[in-house]
Amino acid sequence: MEISIGTISYAAAALAFLFLSVLLLTTWRGRLQGMLLAVACLGTAMWAGVAAYLAARPNAGMLASEVLEVLRSAIWLAYLLVLLGYTQKEVGHLRRAAVGLAVFCGVVLVATLYSGVVSATWLGTFGILGRLVLALIGIVLVEQLYRNVQPQLRWGIKFLCLGLGGVFAYDFYLYSDALLFQRVNADIWAARGAVNAMVVPLLAVATARNPKWSLDVSVSRGILFRSTAMLGAAVYLLVMAAAGYYIRYFGGNWGAVLHVTFLFGAALLLFVVLFSGTLRARLKIFLSKNFFSYRYDYREEWLRFTRILSEGEPGVQLYERSIQAIAELVDSSGGALWLSQDERVFEQVAHWNMPSDKGREQRDSPLCQFLERRQMVISLEENETQPELYDDLELPDWLRSIPSAWLVVPLILHERLLGFVVLARSKGKINLNWEVNDLLKTAGRQAASYLAQLEAAKALLVARQFESFNRMSAFVVHDLKNLVSQHSLLLSNMDMHRHKPAFQEDMIETIAQSVEKMKRLLLQLRGGFTLEPPTPVALEELVRQVVAAKSGLKPVPRLGDGDGALSVVAHRARLERVIGHLIQNAIEATPPEGRVEVRLLRQNGTAVIAITDTGCGMSEQFMRYRLFKPFESTKATGMGIGTYEAREYVRELGGRIEVETREAQGTIVRVVLPLHVPERAPEPGVTADGHV
Repeated sequence: MEISIGTISYAAAALAFLFLSVLLLTTWRGRLQGMLLAVACLGTAMWAGVAAYLAARPNAGMLASEVLEVLRSAIWLAYLLVLLGYTQKEVGHLRRAAVGLAVFCGVVLVATLYSGVVSATWLGTFGILGRLVLALIGIVLVEQLYRNVQPQLRWGIKFLCLGLGGVFAYDFYLYSDALLFQRVNADIWAARGAVNAMVVPLLAVATARNPKWSLDVSVSRGILFRSTAMLGAAVYLLVMAAAGYYIRYFGGNWGAVLHVTFLFGAALLLFVVLFSGTLRARLKIFLSKNFFSYRYDYREEWLRFTRILSEGEPGVQLYERSIQAIAELVDSSGGALWLSQDERVFEQVAHWNMPSDKGREQRDSPLCQFLERRQMVISLEENETQPELYDDLELPDWLRSIPSAWLVVPLILHERLLGFVVLARSKGKINLNWEVNDLLKTAGRQAASYLAQLEAAKALLVARQFESFNRMSAFVVHDLKNLVSQHSLLLSNMDMHRHKPAFQEDMIETIAQSVEKMKRLLLQLRGGFTLEPPTPVALEELVRQVVAAKSGLKPVPRLGDGDGALSVVAHRARLERVIGHLIQNAIEATPPEGRVEVRLLRQNGTAVIAITDTGCGMSEQFMRYRLFKPFESTKATGMGIGTYEAREYVRELGGRIEVETREAQGTIVRVVLPLHVPERAPEPGVTADGHV
């Protein structure tokens, strides 16, 4: 077996038609035309494959190739008849023509078979004449199909007519020459495979342009783009290799040097072309226009669009990513984003591959009103040449002064203009038709939702910061209120007890504690104070001190019997404030003749501070919906902070607050804290693990 030019030629045709037939068969949806087209392509691939195999064997006969050729021509003629039938109102004559054509093809097929068995010159001549007539019939059918199709629809079939017309014309030329010289010219026959291979792209274009009578060729745009680029690169390299061989052969002494230099320059040029964004964009546009019903593969475009918007850290460079996501839909090289900062003026907030611009646009300006009312993309070029398309809109000077400005894409959210994106000119020549306009408008709405979510997150963050500040202020005011209450109590008792040494000592101690609390509060506000680690606190001493501080109030709280040897791990000042607040609440809820008692208990390994009063109690509704809620208080001057702070700090220590209450009978508040058990020092001579 030897590899000849004929083998390569027909192998290329076989592979090309096999590829097209696989695409058609995998996407066929039951249309007769599509089925015949797929069968015709598959039959042509089989014929070309057998011809390539026989061309590699010089001594092999050509009978199998000739039989498959007759069948391949018959299928193509049947396909043309079916297409021609859709252009005719009366198809009776076409049916008769189809029957006559089938009979004639059968006669030619039988003559071809007998010519391989019986050595008769007239059978060979009749076979050649039959194939010549089949080619002529094919040319006539192609001409009739093109003539009978309405002029406005010829755009869809012209590549089909060119391809099949070329195939049949070449067959007519081949067999005319064979009939004249009584033999098939080997060179013309070898070139026929390459001629058939070159027809495949024309058939694919025609198929994609006619979804009504053809199959839906569902070819991935990415694969088609890469395949076309690779095919173009391969053809380019073949041409450059041939040119390099010519230079080396005729270059004399400098031939080798010129050959290497030329090939390097050719390869460098190829890489420059392959990495050119402009050429790639134009190739995508060409393929989209000629191979697909729609310009965009919406699934791929939308996946890429959402991926660009959502990649990266949340909220970081979302402005720039929004511009990039919209720009890449139309192969734009850059853009800028304008958003409304104060509900009155749109200002540029970001730009991507485009110089910054200080242009400002009022919300009630003609441009913003047009974008919000019409919600359509504005082409600056069309606005200049066809202003009636945009209601004779007068664009602002700052927009016209941007050298690369091309499109203005509105960002609409809930039928209101959130902002707009100005895109730079596309790398390819893209016309702003309905498809591009709709895609950009939809992308603008999606980007607007992302941007609105970002603005809402920023507003929520600011609101939380204010909430935190207000909450901190409420705690500060609460502490100040308690200090003011203590000082007011001192002033009210001063007239009666100012001369008593015990009162004077108590007043000085109270003022000293207030000063210390104020200093600690100021340090916390300045951020320069950090709490020391919690330490063991003796509860009896702490509670006794808090009860003594409330002794000037009515009813006077008292410390009841209990377990005094209890300690917990806490910040003494904060725990003192918590217990003091709970005792203060019990006193304020109890009439002067009532009773407030504090007891210390040990229960199940916990320390319990029980505060009992005979006051008004609380309702079930108050307990469920208002108790421990910040900024909820029953007092006219209360802040609603103390109880919330008490619960949160007790939880921080790993404890809890339990409340039992009955209206008009009283309340028991229990502060349950983990009990601190001090470690016992090991006895002399005994290790920590108990060994002697």
